[in-house]
Amino acid sequence: MLKKNYLLIFLLFACSLFSNNVQAQKISGKVFEQSSGEKAPLPGVNVYWAGTQTGTVTDEKGRFSLQELKGAHQIVFSFVGFVNDTVHAPHGGERIEHVMAQALTLGEVDVSARAKTNFVSRLSTVNAKTITSGELQKAACCNLSESFETSASVDVSYSDAVTGAKQIELLGLSGIYTQMMSENIPNLRGLATSFGLGYVPGSWMESIQVSKGTSSVLNGFESVSGQINVEYKKPAESERFFLNLYQSHMGRSELNFNTKLRVNNKLTTAILGHVSHNSTRHDDNHDGFLDDPLSTQYNLFVRGEYRTTHFDAQFGIKGLKENRQGGQLRFNSEKPRDIENGYGIGLLTNRVEGFLKTGFIFSRPATSLGIQQQFIYHDLNAYFGLRDYNAEQYSYYGNALFQSYINDTRHTYTTGFSLLFDQYNEQLNDSVFNRTERIPGVFYQYTYSDGAKFNLIAGIRLDHHNTFGFFVTPRLHMRYSFNEHTILRLSAGKGYRTTNILAENTSLLASSRRIIFRNTPKMEEAWNYGLNLSKHIDLNNRELTLALDIYRTDFVNQVVVDRDIDPQHVFIYNLDGKSYANSIQLEANYELVKGLDVTAAIRVNDVQMTLNSELQEKPLVNKYKGLVTLSYATNLRKWQFDFTTQFNGISRLPATAANPEPYRLEEKSPAYTIINAQVTKFFRKWNVYLGGENLTNFRQENPILAASEPFGEYFDSSIVWGPISGIKIYAGLRYSIE
Repeated sequence: MLKKNYLLIFLLFACSLFSNNVQAQKISGKVFEQSSGEKAPLPGVNVYWAGTQTGTVTDEKGRFSLQELKGAHQIVFSFVGFVNDTVHAPHGGERIEHVMAQALTLGEVDVSARAKTNFVSRLSTVNAKTITSGELQKAACCNLSESFETSASVDVSYSDAVTGAKQIELLGLSGIYTQMMSENIPNLRGLATSFGLGYVPGSWMESIQVSKGTSSVLNGFESVSGQINVEYKKPAESERFFLNLYQSHMGRSELNFNTKLRVNNKLTTAILGHVSHNSTRHDDNHDGFLDDPLSTQYNLFVRGEYRTTHFDAQFGIKGLKENRQGGQLRFNSEKPRDIENGYGIGLLTNRVEGFLKTGFIFSRPATSLGIQQQFIYHDLNAYFGLRDYNAEQYSYYGNALFQSYINDTRHTYTTGFSLLFDQYNEQLNDSVFNRTERIPGVFYQYTYSDGAKFNLIAGIRLDHHNTFGFFVTPRLHMRYSFNEHTILRLSAGKGYRTTNILAENTSLLASSRRIIFRNTPKMEEAWNYGLNLSKHIDLNNRELTLALDIYRTDFVNQVVVDRDIDPQHVFIYNLDGKSYANSIQLEANYELVKGLDVTAAIRVNDVQMTLNSELQEKPLVNKYKGLVTLSYATNLRKWQFDFTTQFNGISRLPATAANPEPYRLEEKSPAYTIINAQVTKFFRKWNVYLGGENLTNFRQENPILAASEPFGEYFDSSIVWGPISGIKIYAGLRYSIE
């Protein structure tokens, strides 16, 4: 393994040192427009080196002469009414003759197009899908956990039936193997793992990027199955004022707002606020437990941007306070916690985040220095029946990145160092679990792009864990465009992560199971390999996009959470055997008729792991998932209608055969279908929406084992494979001043 890593290091540096020396000279040429089938000279066109302010303007005959700039390789042609074009500079004094493509203009006939709200850029080397705010508004999207209802790639489900915690799944693997990011800084780790998806209000998000497979080494070593990056609204680009009100018939109320203030031409600030409250008690399945916990959350985010010609700084602080109460209907949180009062859960969370990002832009093209820093304090006081769980987390993340190029801008590199510090103080009843992690690291990433057909990103990083020692993370991404309609992407790389057993498995605390450690958990380590093939087909003057994803994850080591050996225990141990996940997905996107966008997808998962020395199907993972979404917008977007259908396949359930017959489950969960719909009416500055979720009213029967005896040995609320609540109707209003 070390030989492979050393070979990859050598290849990386050999590639990055490859260069061509080109003698400085002038580049000249002529720019045309297409007029009546003939080329005509176009004066006044801006011609400049990409990434710089060095350039010129074409004369009255469309001619230009541009001094070659050392290291610059791409020339941009820009003119009002025409599409901006970027071309590669020729070698050997060749002249350029460029024809500008005319943009659509409005005349007697109105020409309109509906922007895509969910897409993968054709130029992206990484298989990264962008989910815009327009896509998020197709559903209620109250927080990050509800942002993937129209996504074919990401599944979201409840972790248990009492706390309301949700978890994601990507490539058949649980969310702990997906690196969560906030504006390219690792976040929602540690104590935020179980409930962190609810800490990001939907109206705060500008977009979400979902990357499958290994990600860049620049952001750390933790990505195994993928990466989800949230971009919040920026002070400079966000609305001057935005307000969102939401109400569901089940008693959930929300208020979201953001506003900005431009202090001067360099400094802009913004305030984002969120308040949510759920005070209605529901027990629609009549098991004596609340279907959804009662909760109140206050969330405030103050941020700013400072920009000059060669310096950029972003900074902010977020504060969150959340109180969750759940359990049996008869439980009273103000009375002593005992068997007579009933089974209750309570989670009081206080969280503070601060970040600072600074960037220095040098006069040399495509050369900059960036520094990212983040501080987190997270405090959790919780109880699950008679169990007490209290925890604190102190975290710091620092990352310094220097970017430049070798010889010309086709060959760029980014290098730097990082530091990750985590201190956890956890206590479960009388047992104390305290630890400190210090992980400094260095990295180097080389990028090659010919600007048209072939892109390559090759990176490697070396980190040192204060307990587990040194480890190497290599990653590789390639993109090849056969033509403008067919693109192939390949990726391979490694990922590592340290486990947070209690914080990542709070659902197990909401049961009577005893947690037993067979050995000391080691660092998790896995390889991921992926292929993405996309095809863009012109059909009836509209584009049909087909995408095929094939990914495999192989674990070298995994910390196994085994619930199959004994339904009264959970065994934690390091992997002894194989563990892998295969995922194949086919997705199609097309505008069926004007204004009607259709997405259809099917995914098949094969996830196997060695449990108690036997390779078997991992529990609670759907074998397949189907998705169909329809989104229709009327002319001038006065109305919008959105419809989503999810087909969820069977999954294996943890073994309960050793339980008495009343507390046994089937070996497999049934397949089921979920339907969501929403209608939105748009006005000039505001819009109103009305929607429904789970319109089939499908619910998992008996989601809590032994619900009538929550203090008995068979009580378990963690085996959840489907919806707990039935139909949910909601309405809301959005108002904005741009």
